[in-house]
Amino acid sequence: MQTTETSSATPADSAPADGLPRTIKKYPNRRLYDTQTSAYVTLAEIKKMVMSGDPMVVRDAKTGEDLTRAILLQIILEEESAGAPMFSEAVLSNIIRFYGHTMQAFMGSYLENHVQSFMDWQSRLGSNSQPLSPEVWAQFMQWQYPLMQNMFSGLAHPPQTMVSQMQEQLQKQIQKNTEQMLGVFGLRT
Repeated sequence: MQTTETSSATPADSAPADGLPRTIKKYPNRRLYDTQTSAYVTLAEIKKMVMSGDPMVVRDAKTGEDLTRAILLQIILEEESAGAPMFSEAVLSNIIRFYGHTMQAFMGSYLENHVQSFMDWQSRLGSNSQPLSPEVWAQFMQWQYPLMQNMFSGLAHPPQTMVSQMQEQLQKQIQKNTEQMLGVFGLRT
């Protein structure tokens, strides 16, 4: 067993030839060992694997227990603590409130579906990338509005007045964000 501190894996050897997820073993001393590259890896390297879409699983070296979720949560915790957090205290509190609630399973699938929709939308935006102009930014914001509408459509049929109010607030927020972003790039509408 090689004890190199970092992995020297190239993108070509990031996924096993057999199509199975890459296996990372976690030892009692908290070190993480990549069985594919025969090297110890850091959380930062596991984050890179996740960012590049490499399938992987983290297992306890002794018991074989799947620790992937725990490692991913650890990465999120480090990211949230490192500067500009993605989740506000209110969002985290609301997520915690769903644990043990009858809607817990719905909330998990709701978040998963909408994060995936956002990732798909982001991918579409990237594949259509053009120089940022007022027209391109306006198109970007037009794509954002239906996405946000779809995110709210998964809720349990709120009253029409509530939906109208949410749409109105969303429109105002989109307009404000558009003006701010155009200002950042020195563009005005």
